[in-house]
Amino acid sequence: MPKFMVEASYTPEGLRGVIKDKASGRRQSIVKAMESVGGKLDALYYCLGESDVIVIVDAPDLAAVTTVCFAVSATGLVRTRTRPLLTVEETDRALAKAPVYRPPGG
Repeated sequence: MPKFMVEASYTPEGLRGVIKDKASGRRQSIVKAMESVGGKLDALYYCLGESDVIVIVDAPDLAAVTTVCFAVSATGLVRTRTRPLLTVEETDRALAKAPVYRPPGG
């Protein structure tokens, strides 16, 4: 199953919700949301800086993880940024391909 990294930043109101629910309550919400689209939570880390949370999920496809991220972002309490993750083997397969590409001005 493909893996995705979701970086999330809370609004002030969203952070008040985290304080109320606790981190473990938010984890349960993410677990249920991912299970509802056939995926699963792999890892959840709170952090400091531009993002408040880093979430690693397994999802059947991009549409599944997008569905969850749209629902989360639609609350107005969280802003998400999603990135597909590649294994070493997937990256090697990509590197083994030779695309036809002409660089700018080339």
